[in-house]
Amino acid sequence: MSTINYNSKEYLGTLDKYFRAANYLSLAQLYLKDNVLLKEPLDWSHVKKRILGHWGTVPGQNFIYAHLDRVVCKYDLNAILISGPGHGGNFFIANSYLEGRYSEVYPEIPENKAGMTRLCKQFSFPYGVSSHVAPAVPGSMHEGGELGYSLLHGYGAVLDNKDLIAAVVVGDGEAETGSIATAWHVNRFLNPVTDGAVLPILHLNGYKISNPTLLSRISKTDIISLFYGYGYEPIFVEAKTVEEYHAKMAKAMDKSIEKIKRLQERARSGKKIGHIDWPMIILKTPKGWTCPKVVDDLPVEGTFRSHQVPVSMTCENHLKILEKWLKSYKPSELFDDNYKLKPSIKKILPKGNKRISANPVTNGGDGVQELKLPNVDNFGVSVDAHGKTKAQDMAELGKYIRDIFEFNKNYHNFRIFSPDEAISNRLKNVFDVENRTFNIKILENDEFLSKNGRVFDSYLSENVCEGLLEGYVLTGRYGMFNSYEAFVRVIDSMVGQHAKWLKIIGELPWRKPIPSLNLILTSNVWQQDHNGYTHQEPGFIDYILTKKPENTRVYLPADANTLICAYSKAQKSTNLINTIVASKHETYQWLCMEDAKKHLENGVSVWDWASNDGGSPDVVLVTAGDTVTIEGLAAVSILKTHIPELKVRFVNVVDLMKLRDKNEYSGGLSNKEFDSIFTTDKPIVFNFHGYTNAIYALLHSRTNKNVTAFGYKEEGSITTAFDMRVQNEIDRYHLVLAVLDKVGLVEKYKHVYKDMQEKLQKHKAFVAEHGVDMPEVANWKWE
Repeated sequence: MSTINYNSKEYLGTLDKYFRAANYLSLAQLYLKDNVLLKEPLDWSHVKKRILGHWGTVPGQNFIYAHLDRVVCKYDLNAILISGPGHGGNFFIANSYLEGRYSEVYPEIPENKAGMTRLCKQFSFPYGVSSHVAPAVPGSMHEGGELGYSLLHGYGAVLDNKDLIAAVVVGDGEAETGSIATAWHVNRFLNPVTDGAVLPILHLNGYKISNPTLLSRISKTDIISLFYGYGYEPIFVEAKTVEEYHAKMAKAMDKSIEKIKRLQERARSGKKIGHIDWPMIILKTPKGWTCPKVVDDLPVEGTFRSHQVPVSMTCENHLKILEKWLKSYKPSELFDDNYKLKPSIKKILPKGNKRISANPVTNGGDGVQELKLPNVDNFGVSVDAHGKTKAQDMAELGKYIRDIFEFNKNYHNFRIFSPDEAISNRLKNVFDVENRTFNIKILENDEFLSKNGRVFDSYLSENVCEGLLEGYVLTGRYGMFNSYEAFVRVIDSMVGQHAKWLKIIGELPWRKPIPSLNLILTSNVWQQDHNGYTHQEPGFIDYILTKKPENTRVYLPADANTLICAYSKAQKSTNLINTIVASKHETYQWLCMEDAKKHLENGVSVWDWASNDGGSPDVVLVTAGDTVTIEGLAAVSILKTHIPELKVRFVNVVDLMKLRDKNEYSGGLSNKEFDSIFTTDKPIVFNFHGYTNAIYALLHSRTNKNVTAFGYKEEGSITTAFDMRVQNEIDRYHLVLAVLDKVGLVEKYKHVYKDMQEKLQKHKAFVAEHGVDMPEVANWKWE
């Protein structure tokens, strides 16, 4: 520790000057476009015509930032700050600029008059910077535009980062969201030996946009009891003066850091530590702290009116109020004549990568070992003939993932996140070498639980699992999230926010690429024999297709070998959201590993072995997905048997994004490539895993408009696997009927048409009587 007296009145006085400087610069960003240090009287030409942004949470976050700087210096910490409140990006920009990091990243905004002026004008301004803590802000790894993920990102960041402390500011409005409400429990999964620590700072400022916050209105005793119950030691900070706030916050921060270090040191020295109450801080400050107390005869500071723009700038008196407010921070005491933070203040800030805004952890991590992947050729299913072998696709993938853990066991850079579903989703092979993480009481009958486990699936929350994975990959590590397909919809908007983050960092040359967010959706819509209607929801695919194609992929492997290849490709990629929809039940295997690799590389392939078109088809039968591929091939068998002269081209799609027009997405098929596979005018009968609107949207710009898509129609509950297909008309018989209709052969082959209709009637009667599928379906094999 340093010999500096970090608790002296002199030091805290300098810290207060820094706090005032951050507040001043945050306020200047919100209102000013010129005369940013008030070197002349303020007039309307200096003020932005539209004031867009938020003030309410800014001063409290500046206060926290200043005190985090203090403990970084005092204890030589490796620390980051995650801003959870949805607004107030000007606070993080101000601190980054005062630390000097902003100008390093953006040399066009130097630490001088021109730079500070540009910094202020650009904030929440057209073609400027976001009013949120966005990816463009150095030191950020979390954008609070949609509330609730801050704690999860913090916990994800410290997993396997044993020396990292993530201070997470949780707004009291944000604390009312579902993701935060469940995220408090993740402390029970931290291993003090191998993981870092999260210091949650609940910022009670009392109000949301126009309503009070719940936690600010319950008693101090109740809120402390609440967080004790969650497994924390809450430290309450509240004061009447700024000077008193600094003294109390300094003690709270010291107590927190020292307790974290004490817990970690005991655990890492092998001592038994028993139950852990991790420290947290509850900081209660007025909403809009330090802003005018009254505007237009209405109270502002300490009320909801300070949430956005405390002074609306609609009259001459408002200009005077703003000027007085700006001057209240005494900018001449804070900045020199060259518009730089005075050296006497700047000297107390951390240096180099110790600066919060310069910590490489928030930019793809620091010194993370690249993930070592097994060779796919050593895995998968031996396929000597198409469709002759059956296997469980997810179980085969589990063997591959098991070896990823083995290959990287010394690097601690890979994890699985799954809401109580790793074994249900057939990843049991993983537990040959790994355990589930669990850091509270473990009973004798529990299975695969360990304080050192790397499979996070002992907590039943999609929000928690996916949010932790985001925090993990944002800091440069690797992992996957697997869930039942229907319930992945719970985290739609979380994935959407991550997609936005990926888009922006891809446009910032100083941002490092990060490992991809890999999502496996299984127990899918077509495999719900015992769960029924509630477990049928393939719409996540549609949602992903609305995001930028440069940052998203959707893979629909039809067998185990293609699944393993797709997963390996996903784990090698960066800056992507890879969505893989896979089968977990025993199913047919179609491609050997070599063919699977080629098929994945192409994304869309004609399966010549299933086609008889001789280069000029009468119809193109397309499938995308495991179950629909079985039915598509069964339909081909029927057509070949009953109408041998019909020339059928069978196409399988594994990479759904390949169907996009190359003019819209560089990885898509050009029109020439598309037409060579799908023709320009022949009927296309497309059997799709999900909702058919996705297919029509993907193909809307193609020359060939002769497309009929089949997919999930919101039909079927507790029934047989094949009856589910029939009720949604993706079955072989409906496909044959569609082909006959589209090629104009219904009349010529009306006996075949009638036979298919009778098969459907026979099927319905058989299932209703016996409760299982007809033998000709259950025992079907590709010939």
